[in-house]
Amino acid sequence: MTALAAPAVTAAAPSRSGGGSSGIKGANLTWMALPAFAFFLLFGIVPLLGVLALSFTTWDGIGPITFSGATSWRTILTDPNLPHTVWVTFLVMALSWIVQTPMSILLGTFLAGSQRYRAVLAVLYFVPLLLSSAAIAITFKALVDPNFGMGAGLHIDALSQDWLGRPVLAMATLIFVVSWQYIPFHSLIYQGGVRQIPASLYEAALIDGAGRVKQFFNITLPQLKYTIITSSTLMVVGSLTFFDLIFVLTAGGPGDTTQVLALSMYKTGFQAHLMGPASAIAVILVVVGLVLALLLRRLGGRGDESQLEGA
Repeated sequence: MTALAAPAVTAAAPSRSGGGSSGIKGANLTWMALPAFAFFLLFGIVPLLGVLALSFTTWDGIGPITFSGATSWRTILTDPNLPHTVWVTFLVMALSWIVQTPMSILLGTFLAGSQRYRAVLAVLYFVPLLLSSAAIAITFKALVDPNFGMGAGLHIDALSQDWLGRPVLAMATLIFVVSWQYIPFHSLIYQGGVRQIPASLYEAALIDGAGRVKQFFNITLPQLKYTIITSSTLMVVGSLTFFDLIFVLTAGGPGDTTQVLALSMYKTGFQAHLMGPASAIAVILVVVGLVLALLLRRLGGRGDESQLEGA
């Protein structure tokens, strides 16, 4: 009996030791996360609270700040141009997602292959993301100029149109430029997602006689479910902050065809010197972005499933 009792005591000891080790490890991870949390608190939460406080004041950006209650919010919410600006913001968001997502998935799937020239193409596709939005806008604005741009230089009448002077063409040009700049980034996301898909799935499909098209729709796309959710979240929330490219390319025109909330915030705060209403627009942008991110996360599930469970 004594010989049988000894192993029980020995077996219990590692359990206590392991629990203590896990506790120490968890404490160390907590301390390691504190600098990142402090950084986020200082440069994320504090400025957001400051903008929220400014939305209840009257300030021209130079003089004294005066508390004015909900005056700035009433000014913004009763602005007759607000519904149109919100509509344009969501239109740019939807159109950019519709154009970028299919192209990014196709390019990402292609770049995930084993072609010898894949690395060179990956570098070339990534170049637009390295350029500033202002520089890209200046370049394309010169290229589409009807008098001195690409159409006039190549003597092609189809390209010699007033691309930025007509509402439909201006919106189409804006979406094209945005997509040209950000498709490389999302292609890299999808490239990484495709590489995580087990090759055994494609081997089994090949044995069953499935071609490349069937493999793409029955294996690749279902397995990219959570990658699509992640890319879409970045794409949708990021589209709310489009400012510099639109400001340089169209300045919100023609008229207010491309006037988005971020550009309206800039014009209200730094051109009209109404920091209170501009801060209210900034708070609206934050709330809209947060709601959209939560909806997309809810659409993707709990968020703790693996990619292999996306089928």
